[in-house]
Amino acid sequence: MSDENRIRLISSQPIRGRILDKNGYVLADSRVQYSLIIKPQSVNKSSWEQHKFSISELLNIDTNLIQKKYSDGLKNQQLSVNILDDLNVDQLIKFKENEDNLLSFEIATKLIRNYPYESVAAHVIGYTQPVTESEYKLLSNKGYKLNDLIGRTGIEYVFEDSIRGEWGGEMIEVNSLGKFQRSLGIKPSKQGKDVELTIDMKLQLIAEEVLKDKKAGAIVVMDPRDGAIRAMASKPTFDLNFFSKDFKPEKEYNKLFNSPEKPLFNRALNPYDPGSVWKIVTALAGLESGQFPIHTMLDTKPCITYGSQCFREHNDLGFGIIGYEDALRVSSNTFFYQVGYGVGVDKIHEVSRKLGFNSLSGIEISEQENIGLVASSEWAKEGRGWGEPGKTPWVPEDIASMSIGQFVVQVTPIQIARAYAVIANGGYLVNPHLAKKDVKNFSDKKRIKIDIDPKNIELIKSGLRKVVESGTGVSINYGVSNLPPVSGKTGTAEDGEGGLDHAWFVCFTPSEKSELLIVAFAQNTPGGGSVHALPMAREILKVWNEKN
Repeated sequence: MSDENRIRLISSQPIRGRILDKNGYVLADSRVQYSLIIKPQSVNKSSWEQHKFSISELLNIDTNLIQKKYSDGLKNQQLSVNILDDLNVDQLIKFKENEDNLLSFEIATKLIRNYPYESVAAHVIGYTQPVTESEYKLLSNKGYKLNDLIGRTGIEYVFEDSIRGEWGGEMIEVNSLGKFQRSLGIKPSKQGKDVELTIDMKLQLIAEEVLKDKKAGAIVVMDPRDGAIRAMASKPTFDLNFFSKDFKPEKEYNKLFNSPEKPLFNRALNPYDPGSVWKIVTALAGLESGQFPIHTMLDTKPCITYGSQCFREHNDLGFGIIGYEDALRVSSNTFFYQVGYGVGVDKIHEVSRKLGFNSLSGIEISEQENIGLVASSEWAKEGRGWGEPGKTPWVPEDIASMSIGQFVVQVTPIQIARAYAVIANGGYLVNPHLAKKDVKNFSDKKRIKIDIDPKNIELIKSGLRKVVESGTGVSINYGVSNLPPVSGKTGTAEDGEGGLDHAWFVCFTPSEKSELLIVAFAQNTPGGGSVHALPMAREILKVWNEKN
């Protein structure tokens, strides 16, 4: 107890580890903030007046303010008092040039989190905030201090333990009156570890760029072989440096936290109606059930009635008698209504689970992720999440909607990326991941061979190639030279919440031995996936192709 009474610690902040892209571009680092301080108890009183007037004149600070802070510091037995915060470069140089005549004053440094690219990959990187008083009670035993920075979202949050580093400090001996006696030594602070991401900054920048003219949306660019995320963008976004400001203007705060546009919301990990990009799931359900085998031919019509509603073909004519490949190529609704209705909701649900739907993707930033919804008869029986059990039964209209990815299906862009990667890589479910090295022993990133007949996967793959060769996705090749063969699927989805239509496009390239997969999603952007989502993917393919 005696030791505790006579020893004080002046802490020195650790340098938080950097966040880097796969090529070493810095996405987050620390900036030094310089402050002018005094240590009131160790100030030489005989030279204080001279030093006080010198610093006042040099840095244009009111002498009365300096004197008050000094007097208050002495009175309250403070070991360190801030005179001026956040010195600019000119002020710092002036001080350094004259510090021999300013021995009563010192420069203290404080580290502030800095994001060089501001809003780029904001939802992936995440942000830090000071530890609050209520949190401090729980975190003090882990070495945190009051107002210490802690990761709140994204990579900053997930890898907090390795990024944060350890505090150091100087031990000061004081006497029974709390007066400074001597320094007992310095323990250097320990820098946090860097985190290397799988993000490719060139692809990330173009992903952000193609979303700029959209009201809202998301881009996921992934390696379908192993799930490495090359780019993830969500619109609207926000400037990460806002959280590093000491003073946060109310207008800026409200724009972030209270805006109906929800800029903090990561749309890449949140669910929407997928529309026609869902048709590969219905196709696989038909194939796997054995009811609609590989050589199935169905008569597509202007509309087919289920329950009390006539479900139309998108061209209002039908496409005649066609098989799976052409049904995908022209994105026929009535073909997939027949398949979906024939196999039933639970078969579609079963196949969707094999493709990774209705569950978390495995990506590290799962605190931002929603598992979405793929309906089942059990779900309807239990009340559909809002009604009483037994009072909201499955109806024929539901299966028609489900077959083409509407209303009772809500999936995320990252889930769509996972499902299409299964087709691209020949039957393996991958775990999307952002960290290059497994810093925190996350679940094994090895891909899983799924229980779906490889012949059925090959048939879907062939259909997706035809989509781009002569179907709804043919414009992916416009204005692009030397592009390897691309396979893909367009999607236009009605918004189940009553908003304008969503636009989707998914593609992977090269069609055989694929290396890149893109999901482009434009929220509430009517006009079709081929008109609004496909051009976004095309720009990303151009950059990737030039880079390669």
